[in-house]
Amino acid sequence: MRVPRPWSARAWLDTAHVMIGFPVAVLLGGLTLLTAVAPPLLKRALPWFTRVQRSRLRAFQGVLIPPVPAPASWRDPLTWRQIGYHLLSPVVGVAGAALVAFAWGGAVVGLLAFLPPKLQKPPLEFMIDLRDNRVMGTYMLVGLALLVLAPLLARGMAALDLSVARTLLGPSRTELGQRIETLTESRAGVIDAADAERRRIERDLHDGAQQRLVSLAMNLGLARATLTDLPEPAREAIEQAHEEAKQALKELRDFVRGLHPAVLNDQGLDAALSGVAARTPIPVKLRVDIERRTTPTIEAVAFFIVSEALTNIAKHAAATRAEVSVRRERDRLHVLVYDDGCGGARMDGGTGLRGLAQRIDSVDGTLRLSSPLGGPTTIEVELPCE
Repeated sequence: MRVPRPWSARAWLDTAHVMIGFPVAVLLGGLTLLTAVAPPLLKRALPWFTRVQRSRLRAFQGVLIPPVPAPASWRDPLTWRQIGYHLLSPVVGVAGAALVAFAWGGAVVGLLAFLPPKLQKPPLEFMIDLRDNRVMGTYMLVGLALLVLAPLLARGMAALDLSVARTLLGPSRTELGQRIETLTESRAGVIDAADAERRRIERDLHDGAQQRLVSLAMNLGLARATLTDLPEPAREAIEQAHEEAKQALKELRDFVRGLHPAVLNDQGLDAALSGVAARTPIPVKLRVDIERRTTPTIEAVAFFIVSEALTNIAKHAAATRAEVSVRRERDRLHVLVYDDGCGGARMDGGTGLRGLAQRIDSVDGTLRLSSPLGGPTTIEVELPCE
């Protein structure tokens, strides 16, 4: 523990924490005992007592004890932990206040030995004989020692109070574990729901808007080929509409493929990545070794990792070739993307890699990037398969 300097703000905050905590603890401890004769009253007052102590800890120590739900019944361990703190805190408060007050008081008394004899007012003149240099030196040394010790005592007693408060007023390890498990399940549910929604949108666009655009493009193409006797402005309008319909269809297909490729659901990661590699403008060596398919969410994350990485390589890396390796080892899916480009890729260099990192973090995966200037660049990703 670092010893605060006697004149530092930390030393005075710790001292104030201990000295103010003493009467607050005694008051709340007494109220806890008084209201114990009327259990319904104690049950209603207990959360208020706890809020007062939590606010004190936050004001002087800058620590926010995580809030806990109101106790459901007297059988709830949380109820007895809070009662235990309010009954124990006066004991800690009395001991802390006595030690800290003795240290600061002793330091002041000892250091008053520096004063000239004319300024030494009672009770000092009855307590010590400062005409004796040995006595004066002893008091001065004790005063200096207590001056150094007082901030340490204040820090230690404040830390003790904080430790007791965290144990009795905050959530227990079991409750924290349950919260983490609940949050993990909730996040997994949100991710799966979002992935399912993307698949639904992909199906709706593929079966609805995309089919209508295909039909429109075919009709315009047929009209362009057969209606050759129309006036020139009409033919130009049909030709322009035909080209725009084909361009819109291409953009919609690219959007649907980026949203969630249907081949990923139907044929798996190998087939989906083969399509991505085939569309990349540089040669891509693809190797997929997956004996057993993983969950749709993990497959989607792996697909978007490779797709985004190859897009970045084609746009920014000036590479002549790339390699993609995907393999499953027990409960981990390993994805590696390599290119021989110019390197220099950074996590903070753009939105592409940040987006990959966010997708990977959402499923508790890991990302390692190696991209020295001059290349090559390697992206290694590990994803949990379940």
